[in-house]
Amino acid sequence: MRRRWLPALGLAAAAATIGAMFVIAPANAAGGVSATFTKGSDWGTGYEGKYVIANGSGSTLAAWTVEFDLPSGAKISSLWDGSYTASGQHVTVKNSWNGNVGNGASASFGFNVTYSGSYTAPSNCKLNGGSCTAGGAPPTTTPPPTTTPPPTTTPPPGTGGKGAPYLYMGWGSPPNPQTVMNATGVKWFTMAFINASGGCNPAWDSSRPLSGSADANAIAQIKAAGGQAVPSFGGWSGNKLGPNCSTSAALAGAYQQVINAYGLKAIDIDIENSDEFENEAVQDRILGALKIVKQNNPGVQTILTFGTSTTGPNFYGNRLIDQSKALGANVDVYTIMPFDFGGGSNMYQSTVNAANGLRDKLKSTFGWNDATAYSHLGISGMNGLSDQQELTDLSTWTQITNWAKSNKIGRLAFWSVNRDRGCPGGGVQAACSGIAQNDWDFTKVTAGF
Repeated sequence: MRRRWLPALGLAAAAATIGAMFVIAPANAAGGVSATFTKGSDWGTGYEGKYVIANGSGSTLAAWTVEFDLPSGAKISSLWDGSYTASGQHVTVKNSWNGNVGNGASASFGFNVTYSGSYTAPSNCKLNGGSCTAGGAPPTTTPPPTTTPPPTTTPPPGTGGKGAPYLYMGWGSPPNPQTVMNATGVKWFTMAFINASGGCNPAWDSSRPLSGSADANAIAQIKAAGGQAVPSFGGWSGNKLGPNCSTSAALAGAYQQVINAYGLKAIDIDIENSDEFENEAVQDRILGALKIVKQNNPGVQTILTFGTSTTGPNFYGNRLIDQSKALGANVDVYTIMPFDFGGGSNMYQSTVNAANGLRDKLKSTFGWNDATAYSHLGISGMNGLSDQQELTDLSTWTQITNWAKSNKIGRLAFWSVNRDRGCPGGGVQAACSGIAQNDWDFTKVTAGF
């Protein structure tokens, strides 16, 4: 049953080679420690930058502080994986969760800079008060004792991207994300879709690279406006990573490339169709990969999105949830897509019934109470007309959003921002909802979640 209305993508061109956003010099180059700057996306009035701190000193770097100067007129608009202060053009960044860098390892932080005129790179870099070049300042503090957090099969509810409608840069006259953000107040977008390019290599629509693409530029714009993006892997059609990556470790490595490229706070695995959702080996591979991702990135929220019946998960949905516990995947949010399931004449009631069916499954599998189950539950609807002509008008979506708010569920999304424009009587379209509405009506409601 179709879960995402997607025309044939017609990807006749050879898959583009994925461009690395940055290149890390060997951590032991010339001995000592180093901090290396690279620039990612640039949209004319701003850019995304990154510093990588590499430790080749022979001992653990217990903490790091990177200082640099921005040219006149430039300033930090957002920064992640570190905490910063600015005094005029001088910026000081200290580690957050990513201190205590072992010998031969590295850490990084990313940021967005706004500027006018021509681009000028940061200058006068210092690492722990010394040079940022390899062979610079050695560790100056004693590393804290290493502790191993106890394993858990009940992750805390995720906090990222609670209201994050899908935005697709490869289809449906994609709008400028900052235009939508300014008009609606939405801060998070779920970005579709990352799939396989030449084996187990991630690329947008299997063809657009992680850096330098329209998708990368959109993510940079979203971050520059104070928002975040949640890349979605999979979807209904296309060449998926799940079947193409031979092991969970390889699949986790593909996910990790995307996490590193964009400094992410969340990822969405949209598991559909017979190649992933209805393939038990691939289901387990995905769950194993998410377990690895969570172990390596404890602050990154992991989301599973899958189809549903009007009463809750079907056989494969129930299996996915059971296996996520059995394999210790520590998934943060289980999101159902309550559309294209038949019998949807009352889309509000059908959505609530399906969500409560998922709630009950989460309770029985994990032993959670209602509140905890809801906090790990998500809804991803389809605005306007679905593929099966089910109607979710703005009033119905408002009801669903209010229900989601009152029950404090973990995530709310819809397919898609591209379709959040009116075309009454137009049927199911790529760039509009098929009903009468104002631009971005559904996004405005979702932004209030």
